[in-house]
Amino acid sequence: MAVLEIDGATCHFRMPGGHTVRAVDDVSISVERGETVALVGESGCGKSTLAKLVLGLAPLTAGAIRFEGEAVSGLRGQALKHYRRQVQAVFQDPYSSLNPRLRIASILSEPLTAHGIPRREIGAKVAEALEMVGLPETAARLYPHEFSGGQRQRVAIARALILRPSLVVLDEPISALDVSIRAQILNLLQDLQGTLNLTYFVIAHDLALVRHMSDRVAVMYLGEIVESGESETLFDSPSHPYTQALLAAVPRPDPSYPRPSGHLAGEVSSAMNIPGGCRFHPRCPHATDACRATAPAAVEVSEGHRASCLLLAEDAVASR
Repeated sequence: MAVLEIDGATCHFRMPGGHTVRAVDDVSISVERGETVALVGESGCGKSTLAKLVLGLAPLTAGAIRFEGEAVSGLRGQALKHYRRQVQAVFQDPYSSLNPRLRIASILSEPLTAHGIPRREIGAKVAEALEMVGLPETAARLYPHEFSGGQRQRVAIARALILRPSLVVLDEPISALDVSIRAQILNLLQDLQGTLNLTYFVIAHDLALVRHMSDRVAVMYLGEIVESGESETLFDSPSHPYTQALLAAVPRPDPSYPRPSGHLAGEVSSAMNIPGGCRFHPRCPHATDACRATAPAAVEVSEGHRASCLLLAEDAVASR
């Protein structure tokens, strides 16, 4: 059984003036225990909204999200409290996600107190959590502003893991950090995953991060999943023009490195005015009249590798 099942999740927001923001549309993703699944795409494509749905911070319009087989939307009382203990998050900006008025000891104690951990055990658990993320016990007496960005993110990770959750949502966990610190935080997250048997659902636009730590990847565009598959397969053989364009835009230190084909022009359309047909067609260099009129269905490119593109569907028919 998957730890997390996102089944046809849809989230639409009504705006003043009668407009509807279609932030997430019929998204399905499963995350198995112990693996890392990454969701990638440009800003504005709906990634963070999907993360909020998983965390119970935004309402579902349709579909279901299940944790260990239980529908999250139906959880109440102790079942909901258990879910909140088992599913934690690490956010993009560690300074904004930590209360600047509290010492680190208080920040790390809050979730323990909320979930009924006896007061006599809290000090030891705080010290253990700090050691786990590579910070000294004396850090408990300091305030967030007394740390560097990387150290603050270590505190945020310690807070997320102090309750020993089974699933951690990582929302752009290194994008606010200096380049020199990013590898340290990535290695820490991977080490902790092995030690604590964690499952990660990663939200990112940094494809280097995704390739480094993910087992499977889903590519999102304007609220829809346009391609998904195992990380190695997707990076080595991207099939959707959007995925190809994202990979082509990644800087390479070696100019002789073969670059994927594709070029990404323009910006993501507004979720209040989604194009008809294929949602990517206004920016796609291969778009045809059929792309402008017909929404593509997902095609099985190879085992476990799917992409939604009319050109792939035509190729599949031609090869039969």
